[in-house]
Amino acid sequence: MTRFNTTRWSLILEARQPETARTALEQICGAYRGPVLAYVCRHGYSKDDAEDLTQDFFARLLERRWDTVVDPARGRFRSFLLTALQRFLIDARHSTGAQKRGGGQRQATMDPCTDVAAPDNDSPEQAFDRAWALTVLDRSYHRLRDEAQRAGKRELFDRLEAYIAEPADSADYTRLSQELGVRANTIAVSVHRLRVRLRELVREELADTTGSEADLMEELHVLRSVLGGADY
Repeated sequence: MTRFNTTRWSLILEARQPETARTALEQICGAYRGPVLAYVCRHGYSKDDAEDLTQDFFARLLERRWDTVVDPARGRFRSFLLTALQRFLIDARHSTGAQKRGGGQRQATMDPCTDVAAPDNDSPEQAFDRAWALTVLDRSYHRLRDEAQRAGKRELFDRLEAYIAEPADSADYTRLSQELGVRANTIAVSVHRLRVRLRELVREELADTTGSEADLMEELHVLRSVLGGADY
């Protein structure tokens, strides 16, 4: 049995046990709320409306059990979620148009969405992928931090965290060596191990939303492209 037989997304694709599949879908949806909100915001909705639509989207996703009809051949949760979201917003716009014609539309707020970490020229799809990649990375960092905590190395992790994503130069290692009372080479080795483990955690996060090795490689390609070719 490969790891792809036991991921949450694989359970959803199989959908042989409805309650198990629903629980898995709820967990993944909860984890990847950010990309959905980013996509909705990029379509020009106010902050309040975007929040409401995001909540409505996930509620409908669960209520209609879309996990039972998803095409297993498209084994990437990111693609499935984006496609479902695109269809949802089309329906939402049609519904809003009908309400306006009937005089029963909701009074919209004008507060803009300000919590989307994406350049202004990003398309909704680009904003979605960027938020997705950042979510994967954030969840991986949290897991790495938790592992350090359990190992009794949280203080060291906090001192080295800044050098996991961005390589440190020899002066940084020399300074840390003096501050921590350990050899600079020891610090360099610790940072290297953290980087290796972070890459493993990123792959695990992505594997949990894919159905095969090929899908995982495709998601890694997207993540690296969005993050400017970062080595994950």
